Amino acid sequence: MSTLAVILIATAAGSVLSLLLAAALAFSARPSWIPVLVSYAIGALLGASLLEVLPEAVEMGGEIETVGQAVLGGILMFFLLEKLVLWRHCHDEVCEAHGSHGHGHDHGRSGAMIMVGDTFHNFVDGIIIAGAFIADFRLGVVTTLAIIAHEIPQEIGDFLILLHSGYTRTRALLLNFLSGVATLVGALIGYFALSMLQGWTPVLLGLAGASMLYVAMSDLIPGLHKRAEIGATLQQLALIGLGIGSVALIGHLIGHGH
Repeated sequence: MSTLAVILIATAAGSVLSLLLAAALAFSARPSWIPVLVSYAIGALLGASLLEVLPEAVEMGGEIETVGQAVLGGILMFFLLEKLVLWRHCHDEVCEAHGSHGHGHDHGRSGAMIMVGDTFHNFVDGIIIAGAFIADFRLGVVTTLAIIAHEIPQEIGDFLILLHSGYTRTRALLLNFLSGVATLVGALIGYFALSMLQGWTPVLLGLAGASMLYVAMSDLIPGLHKRAEIGATLQQLALIGLGIGSVALIGHLIGHGH
């Protein structure tokens, strides 16, 4: 099977799986599960970035200084993108995306903002998945799974915000599906662009690692600090550890089979 076929199957399966799981959880009205999923996603993102993506960037011939500069530049770039495109998905009790905190709908305004940010985010995810598979099959699988782990709580949050914004459940699901198509578009563009720029792969992997670190530490971790009690903290640590362990185990198993 060609690398392009593997990339398209991985991105399509990832988008569909995260969307179906998000829809199932959102339709069953269990928003209390989101913090659990977020903790696991943090671990998966940190593990994929620091145990797989960045080491692979160095192993592929990238100088440590170059990869480090790519990570630093990537963090600054994602900060600016978040400012410009309103990328941040709301994890706060009262924030712009939630409007007036429960006092009626906001006429679709926050829903539209979320969809713009989510579509761009999915597009970047597609490019990251393509770059990882071009570098190494095992890395591609681990990266895809880490992105799926992050997409599920993100999709659930988006879905709930769309409902609050006045959209019906069916329309909210359709919008999330259309947003997911951006992952495939990003993967296609990433595949053809990266194939022509093989020498840039370590830098692009550095940017991919930066994206995972930024999302985990800037967007997701601050939301965990709302529950400061020892029991919640231990649960969060255990789930983050589970996310990291999952990535390490999958990488180890695929590594032996590759």
